[in-house]
Amino acid sequence: MRRTILFAVALVLAPAGASAQSADPAPQDMPGLMELYRHLHANPELSLHETETAALLAGKAREAGYAVTEGVGGTGVVAVLENGPGPVLLIRADMDGLPVTEETGLPFASTVRATTDEGLEAGVMHACGHDTHMTAWVGTMRRLAALKDQWSGTLVMILQPAEERGMGARMMLADGLFERFPKPTYAIAFHDSAGLPAGMIGVTPGYALANVDSVDIVVRGTGGHGAYPHTARDPIVVAARIVTSLQTLVSREVDPQQPAVVTVGSFHAGSKHNIIPDTATLQLTVRSYTDEVRKQLLDGIARIARGEAIAAGIAEDRLPEVTVKDEYTPSTYNTPEFATRLKGLFADHFGEARVTSPTPVMGGEDFGRYYRADPTMESLIFWVGGVPQEQWDAAQRGEAELPSLHSPKWAPDAQAVIGTASEALTLAALDVLGKD
Repeated sequence: MRRTILFAVALVLAPAGASAQSADPAPQDMPGLMELYRHLHANPELSLHETETAALLAGKAREAGYAVTEGVGGTGVVAVLENGPGPVLLIRADMDGLPVTEETGLPFASTVRATTDEGLEAGVMHACGHDTHMTAWVGTMRRLAALKDQWSGTLVMILQPAEERGMGARMMLADGLFERFPKPTYAIAFHDSAGLPAGMIGVTPGYALANVDSVDIVVRGTGGHGAYPHTARDPIVVAARIVTSLQTLVSREVDPQQPAVVTVGSFHAGSKHNIIPDTATLQLTVRSYTDEVRKQLLDGIARIARGEAIAAGIAEDRLPEVTVKDEYTPSTYNTPEFATRLKGLFADHFGEARVTSPTPVMGGEDFGRYYRADPTMESLIFWVGGVPQEQWDAAQRGEAELPSLHSPKWAPDAQAVIGTASEALTLAALDVLGKD
C-alpha cells in the first residue's frame, strides 16, 4: 500500500516538469500558496481576533468542496470532507500572531499594529511561523480533495485560534469539536522549527513539548521607612528568599531523570530607594512533562512561599497569595507507535538524511489538548525546519547567530517549510486513510 501511495502523491505534488520520483517538495500550486503566505504574513491578527484570517481560509476550504463551519471556539474553523468509510483524521493549523514588531526586512513584512487584550499597543507579527502552518494547511486540504480516489474515511481540517495563549484548543473542545463533528481517531499537526535547516523533518516519539504553567506570587509584608527596617516586615527580603529556595525544587526534589524548569521571570516591588513596600510580586514560568512532576512543582511552589513567609514572621492573615494562571498549556505527547510509523514513512519518501529525531523541548503547544481529550486516538506533531540553508551553514561555522521562534527577526525559508510540510501532511493522510 505504501509504495502505491508514494507514487500517487509524487505525481500530484511534483512541480511542473519534474519526474514522479523527484524529492523536490514544491507542489504544483506553490506560486499561489506563496502569494497566500505573503498575504497572511503581512496581515497577522492577535489571539482571539483572527476574524479576517479565518474568513479568508474558510472560503478556500469551501472552494475545495469541504463542509465548513466558522466560529467554533471563537474564531475557529472546522472543514469536513467525508469520503466513505474509514478512519477520521484531524489535521490542525493555528492562526494567531504575536505582539511583536517585525524586524525581518522582508518586502512583505507586517506593519500591523494593534492593542492587546491587556491594553498594550504593539506591532503584530507571525513571529512563530503560523503563517506557514496555515498555508501548508491550505495546500494539504486542496491536495487531499484532489486525491479522493486514493483514500477512504473522513478529514476534519481545523484552524485553531489563540495557540499563543494556550486557549484555542480548549475553546474549540469546549464548543463541541468532538461532539458536533466527526470524532478523530488520528490527529496530526506540524510546527516550523528555528533549530533545523530548511526542509528537514523532525519526529519525536513520546513527550515532545512541555506542560506550561504561569504562576503569580504576591508576597505581603508591612511597609515602612528604609532607615528603620525593624519597624517593618520587608516583602522584598521574603520574596528574595522564595526565589532562592525555589531553585531547590528542581535540584533537590524532582527526580534528576525527570525534566523540570522553574524560572522567576519577573520580580516587582517598591517605588523609591528609602521606602519598604507593602508587597512584592513574582511571576514564574513552570515547565514539566508528566502530570505528576507538574503537581510536585506547583505544590512545592506554594509550600516554599508559605514557609519562607512564616520563617520571616509574616502574620497568618498576610501569607503569600499563590495563583496558578488559567493559561495552562498541557504537555504534548506523540503516541510512540504512530510517531515511529510516520517517521519511517517520511524517511522512505524524503530520504533518511532529511528526517531526524529532535530531543523533546520545554516549549509549549496546546495541540496536546486534543490527545488528552481522547487518549484512545493516535496523535503526532512534527517539526519542519525553517532556517535558510546559508544561515544554517554560517551558524555551524560560528559566523552567525540564529534567531529563535518569537524573535522579531525570525524569517523562515517559507517555500521550503510550506512545500515540505504540505507534502508530509499529505503523505501522512494517505497512509492513515489510504485504500489497500
